[in-house]
Amino acid sequence: MAGESNTDISLRYIAIEGMIGVGKTVLATKLSEKLGARLVLEEVEQNPFLANFYQDMRTYALQTQLFFLLSRHRQQQQISQQALFTEKIVSDYSFLKDRIFAYTNLSEHELKLYEKIYEFLEKDVAKPDLVVCLQAPVEILIERIKKRGRGFEQDMDIEYLKVLSDAYNRFFLHYDSTPLLIVNTTNLDFVKNEKDFVQLYQAIITTTSGKKYYSQQTKK
Repeated sequence: MAGESNTDISLRYIAIEGMIGVGKTVLATKLSEKLGARLVLEEVEQNPFLANFYQDMRTYALQTQLFFLLSRHRQQQQISQQALFTEKIVSDYSFLKDRIFAYTNLSEHELKLYEKIYEFLEKDVAKPDLVVCLQAPVEILIERIKKRGRGFEQDMDIEYLKVLSDAYNRFFLHYDSTPLLIVNTTNLDFVKNEKDFVQLYQAIITTTSGKKYYSQQTKK
């Protein structure tokens, strides 16, 4: 798929968001290819605490969260230092979502420490021109998680996914930091169906303000 020139759309920095297994990385990759943009991928499997976290969330929550926070900040600093006037960027996460996991997983005392670190780091982070939030029911997320086959995710607690999904929905219900496109992926196959991807792409590049919603009503 040929990339488009950097003058084709006004969006310089697009962040793809959503639950575990919803398809963020796949969409970010396809979108970066379409736009000829630099792709920034979250360093998930590099987190040395993550596998232990899924086995014992209470014990490993703080270590896991702080690793992600610092990793995301390092990557976002690199984005901030890039000349966004000459280069487009597509990321498969946004820095702002770090708090969703923190407030889901950390204790009250851990959150006090986390907030001090977060507030210090946040000022270095550039906001996206657009956040695309992908949504799907937990049952579909479980199917997708199983298909991609990451070992540490295979025994993920369904109740944890439900709690996290509710936290995501609440967060983006009130989100107004940037333009936002909320995408229901239940009946959407932007991987195998090129028409689905093209239609979603058009919705993405035309969302330059406010909050909008996108969905396919029926399966093809």
